[in-house]
Amino acid sequence: MPAHRHTIGINRRELLQVGYSGLLGLGLSQFVHAGPKNQPSLSNSKKPMSVLIVFLTGAASHLETFDPKPEAPPEIRGEFNSIATKTPGLLACEHLPMLAARSKLYSVVRTLAHRDNNHLVATHHVLTGHMQPGAFFDKIASRDDFPNYAGGLSYFRSPPEGTPCGVNLPTYLMEGSLLWPGQYAGFLGPKYDVMQITKNPNAPDFKVENLRPAAGMDIDQLKDRVQLLNAVNDKRKWLAEVAETKKLSDQQQQALAVLTSGKVAKAFEIEKEPVKVRDRYGRHAFGQSLLLARRLIEANVPVVQANMGRVQNWDTHGDQFKRMKGELLPALDKGVSALLDDLFERGILDDTLVMMIGEFGREPKLNKSAGREHWAPCFCGLFAGAGVRGGQVIGKSDKTAAYPATTPYSPDDIGATVYSVLGIDPHAEVRDRLNRPVQLNRGSVIRPLFDGTGE
Repeated sequence: MPAHRHTIGINRRELLQVGYSGLLGLGLSQFVHAGPKNQPSLSNSKKPMSVLIVFLTGAASHLETFDPKPEAPPEIRGEFNSIATKTPGLLACEHLPMLAARSKLYSVVRTLAHRDNNHLVATHHVLTGHMQPGAFFDKIASRDDFPNYAGGLSYFRSPPEGTPCGVNLPTYLMEGSLLWPGQYAGFLGPKYDVMQITKNPNAPDFKVENLRPAAGMDIDQLKDRVQLLNAVNDKRKWLAEVAETKKLSDQQQQALAVLTSGKVAKAFEIEKEPVKVRDRYGRHAFGQSLLLARRLIEANVPVVQANMGRVQNWDTHGDQFKRMKGELLPALDKGVSALLDDLFERGILDDTLVMMIGEFGREPKLNKSAGREHWAPCFCGLFAGAGVRGGQVIGKSDKTAAYPATTPYSPDDIGATVYSVLGIDPHAEVRDRLNRPVQLNRGSVIRPLFDGTGE
């Protein structure tokens, strides 16, 4: 399929890093950056933590996860039963028994709400903490978009040498000509973009190309290759005047640092995990993606996003109950439960915000195809770690889970919470592509997650 391009957007070719950087044989140069030399001061003095986003692309039904309505009529309640959790007042879907048994490790917010019933626009809102500028139905990714959380973080604080500002895996959110916004650094520019993995960690031959020297090539040989590339660039003086080329030259050096440092590269060696651990997460894409995410967090990647399935995997407009029972919920239940246990047992849950969320919820009333349509006015999210008080249910929806009955929280508030955890003032000023001052986020931290009020 030919690459789709628009005036100020990003195309598949840019994402996969073709062009002259291929001479180096590295696929990371567009996804890591050197960071600004003069970093703005930070008003948030808390210890910076990490964020691991478990993204339910396509939007899971809140009624079939953590806001079931067992007393509602069948056309609202649906086919599944609900089960008790360890948290008073919190029910879960019967197909999430492992997560139900671990509810003391997390809190559920049941009153998330916004107005964007379109996948692309809503994804941008949830994964950036800001409404998409000039939003319209299926507005694809643009360099006018707001940055995702990794991009926003790296604008203020450069990651250590050899570490990308963030990693998204294993699904590249693109379908035909539709390139999902919220995956990139938007108006901050490509040097703040994350590293994108597009291979299934559950595949027997899984590896991330170009994270290690080719067979028979040691680091000294690799450096010689870089010197050769530099010589080629020196000879082609006209390239030096092109801003994009200058950017790639800087990022090639950063990509080399990722390769030669080995720390992040080793995180991708998932085959070195004990068989028992891999089985614990589940030998499927969901489970192994979450295991890989944990390894990246341990390698000090500050923001990791693990997409649970292909694009719109949770978009259950029809045959919802068969798909969720057989394909979606059991794998999610096992994988996320193992992740929470693993982070807790390794002593890193306190330093890592885990956020399981989709771009919206599903309509309370079932359609004629035994599915649910898009529903942004009310949905739920799971939050754990990084100071979040476990064993809470925050907020209450109405009797059909259609609207919040208590305080609603917007994706802007999610963004403020994420940036606060990362040690960034959510209301800090950044500069857009035209060097205009822009407030990074306009939300408020979801305080009940941390102060235990359980509002």
